[in-house]
Amino acid sequence: MAKIKVVHYINQFYGGIGGEEKADYKPEVVEGAKGPGMAFKAAFKDEAEIVATIICGDSYFNENMEEAKEAILDMIKQYEPDLFIAGPAFNAGRYGVAAGAITQIVQDELGIPALTGMYEENPGADMYKKHVYMAATKNSAAGMKDAIAIMAPLALKLARGEEIGSPEEEGYLERGIRKNFFTEKRGSERAVDMLVKKLNDEEFETEYPMPSFDRVEPNPPIKDMANATIAIVTSGGIVPKGNPDHIESSSASKYGKYDIEGLDDLTEETHETAHGGHDPVYANIDPDRVIPVDVLRDMEKEGKIGKLHRYFYSTVGNGTAVANAKRFAEEISKELVADGVDAVILTST
Repeated sequence: MAKIKVVHYINQFYGGIGGEEKADYKPEVVEGAKGPGMAFKAAFKDEAEIVATIICGDSYFNENMEEAKEAILDMIKQYEPDLFIAGPAFNAGRYGVAAGAITQIVQDELGIPALTGMYEENPGADMYKKHVYMAATKNSAAGMKDAIAIMAPLALKLARGEEIGSPEEEGYLERGIRKNFFTEKRGSERAVDMLVKKLNDEEFETEYPMPSFDRVEPNPPIKDMANATIAIVTSGGIVPKGNPDHIESSSASKYGKYDIEGLDDLTEETHETAHGGHDPVYANIDPDRVIPVDVLRDMEKEGKIGKLHRYFYSTVGNGTAVANAKRFAEEISKELVADGVDAVILTST
């Protein structure tokens, strides 16, 4: 029986090309298994073979998505594979978005069974888990062994066209797809059983989990704006010219803190946006369109506000993981409170 032919997609780091400084690496194809592909090779044993590995920089893919997709599809077609695997990407945001995107396009346009894997809070998970099978992994490469243990058997099932079980059985993230099936007890009986367990503080598992949303109680209004210190925080990516902190254009892993003491206006000579995913021309021509330093300076001079805080904080919201966004907020808010800031104007793109 012929081995299942697999093409594997990985980023520049796992391909041994380099780290962030090589994130703009253009797609390249190499023969055989590389990086995590060696672990897949061992897990597949004699049933499947990685015939080629495609390596692409995270920034290149996310900033040149159409060109990258076209190049990668051409590379895959050369090998006529039976199966495509991307990642695992764990909690690497740009890698996750790229892995999810290319997995979906291979599945939809080439009709090839495809699989990826990543941490549930990776932005790529939110974007693509409803469209492709996505193995649930830990948040870092320390979970590589566990990720391969889930992905390899699931990949083989997909390649063979076998029936795929539930997320709990197979280890993939829920896709929001519900299937009808016959069970011993009808719904009313099962509902009463769950209610009784809940009333008795016993463990039970709902058949219809509801989404969980954060609720943030608003602070009371500022009573004395004329003496209030106002700060600007933005996910619109405004940074000093040259982006000194190298904030990523998507799936940001960091934020910047920048001094605007003595600045009445942000110009294209002094500032720019690091944000990807939209046309940056107007933001670059006048960064005040994203963070209104000029207007707040006028209000400061007119006595409508006490003062504009000396620093503004900036990151990129494009595909940024919820976990990273929460971390940014916790760190920034502590500094703002310590600095006596009374209110924040939060802007986006």
